[in-house]
Amino acid sequence: MNTLNVGDTAPNFTLQNQAGEAVSLQDTLSKGPVLVYFYPKASTPGCTVQAQGLRDIKAQLDGLHVTVFGISPDPVAKLAKFADKQQLNFALLSDEDHAVADGFGVWGQKFFMGKIYDGIHRLSFIVGTDGKISHVLNKFKTKDHHEVVLATLAE
Repeated sequence: MNTLNVGDTAPNFTLQNQAGEAVSLQDTLSKGPVLVYFYPKASTPGCTVQAQGLRDIKAQLDGLHVTVFGISPDPVAKLAKFADKQQLNFALLSDEDHAVADGFGVWGQKFFMGKIYDGIHRLSFIVGTDGKISHVLNKFKTKDHHEVVLATLAE
């Protein structure tokens, strides 16, 4: 796993959101910075708490012109159910082949209950309008991720 660092250029990508619409990082950057957060699986407890926190601070993020993209390897239909059930107000993007996760360096070996498998590591990146990574967030709990995001943006 070779995770991107501050100053690296974020890989451009176009993925389908929960409505099946194509969403491009490059097109979105013209509106302001983008929070790209990777999470393992929709509708699991930790991922739900993390998404709810971001949902609840959407107005503050809008005030900072920050767009949120949540990326997981889930199919579009599962993302749609997750977004509807949790009333999420930002884009969830489907990266089924984990190509974008690979590009950001967040797909790799994980360990859980004595098992080794490949999956997404829970990391977040703030991409500036220049397309470069301005912050890498890797020290947070799912329940306070949104607070870490706001504190980082306030720096």
